[in-house]
Amino acid sequence: MSKNVKKDEITIGLVQMSMGLDTKANLEKAISRIKEAASKGAQVVCLPELFMSQYFCQEEDPENFNLAEPIPGPTTDAISKAARENNVAVIAGIFEKRARGLYHNSAVVVDKSGKLLGVYRKMHIPDDPHYYEKFYFAPGDLGFKAFDTEHGKLGTLICWDQWYPEAARLTALLGAQILFYPTAIGWFPEEEESTKEMQDAWETIQRAHGIANGVFVVAVNRVGKEGKINFWGSSFVSGPFGEIIAKASPGKEEVLVVKCDLGKIDTTRQGWPFLRDRRIDAYKGVSSRFLD
Repeated sequence: MSKNVKKDEITIGLVQMSMGLDTKANLEKAISRIKEAASKGAQVVCLPELFMSQYFCQEEDPENFNLAEPIPGPTTDAISKAARENNVAVIAGIFEKRARGLYHNSAVVVDKSGKLLGVYRKMHIPDDPHYYEKFYFAPGDLGFKAFDTEHGKLGTLICWDQWYPEAARLTALLGAQILFYPTAIGWFPEEEESTKEMQDAWETIQRAHGIANGVFVVAVNRVGKEGKINFWGSSFVSGPFGEIIAKASPGKEEVLVVKCDLGKIDTTRQGWPFLRDRRIDAYKGVSSRFLD
């Protein structure tokens, strides 16, 4: 280990990219970005949600199910090869075909040897205008996940999950030191005046998860205009007290490589012992839909 590298330091690569209609070209671009991130020192690289295609959930079209594939499958095989060749762990969003007629919005975690460490299936599935995900995806049934890697314990959540403190909390309680949020979020032309407020809310809620749990947060968004949505990029890394460590631009493709000192988790939790002071005896109501 280099004397310039701290024992608990991890270098993360965020691939903020646009997607076209050609899935093969999207995969080739993602692999080139993995290589670029690795060349800049990244040890873990995260791709956006559903990176193989444009965001097809803007409409309910059965033809889009043809984009799905099994795990393991051709895309995970290609990602595993890229991970092995570039000596990096990779988190990649996949449109998973689990069985005939059963699909998930998933994320795979591959270690630097190319081994598939596991799969996370998106737990919270939205159904909003031009985000018609319930048409395509069944809710995740694998629970929340934290994956052991050589460089730390990584939690994987996906997009709509980022608005739920319960998801962040349970993933952190599994030991995750970093919460990764592969994402596809943007704004519609008629919402342009309120875009800043929406982006602020999106960033604030995720930074708050970092504060509440004393963990790092990595949000990796796509960028560019697809259909009616302008994806706003602005991928970022925040620290265990919510501080922004690095942030990508709102409007262009970018590979952001960021060093994170996991030792800050200990010092932050010691000074702000939110996990210690939780009243676990008083939280039964959180499993109810609503307390009438």
